[in-house]
Amino acid sequence: MKNNELLKKQIIYSSMHRGFKEMDLLLGNFVKKHVNEFKTADLIDLKNLLLLDDEIIYDWYFKKKGDLIYKNKVTKLLKKFIL
Repeated sequence: MKNNELLKKQIIYSSMHRGFKEMDLLLGNFVKKHVNEFKTADLIDLKNLLLLDDEIIYDWYFKKKGDLIYKNKVTKLLKKFIL
């Protein structure tokens, strides 16, 4: 198995098993839609995003606040993503 395929599997699992149902839905659906489009650097950015606490991502996405989220291709796509 290639490293990228293993990384994708880890990302898919992490995005769907957050413990915070809203984040499971948002991140899980976002990842399912875009994970195969991402290059290695994007996958690493996505994995790093998934390491953040749900509350931080939730506030950034839904409440439009929070400066702990770095701007990159992945976060720009997520910001535009609608369920």
